[in-house]
Amino acid sequence: MEGLNFGSQEVKMIDRSNISLSGVNKIVSFDDEEFLMETTVGNLQLLGEGLELLKLDTNDGNVKIKGKINSFSYIDGKIKEKQESVFNKLFK
Repeated sequence: MEGLNFGSQEVKMIDRSNISLSGVNKIVSFDDEEFLMETTVGNLQLLGEGLELLKLDTNDGNVKIKGKINSFSYIDGKIKEKQESVFNKLFK
């Protein structure tokens, strides 16, 4: 797989309202309904409502997100960045 760093990943979800992920290499894009991430085991899409980034640890690859989580799935192939980057959203 292109751009894949092999490693482990841990996903912990509590009550469908909080999710913690390890092994995240990059958050490609996010908004209150979707997070697209490159992880050590593949590209990950998280869908929900009122999603909010609580923690981003770029050194360890840990991410915490809260909101109503409807689904998360690994997707094959490259994921396209949305027009507005993560940094543009963070520094508004």
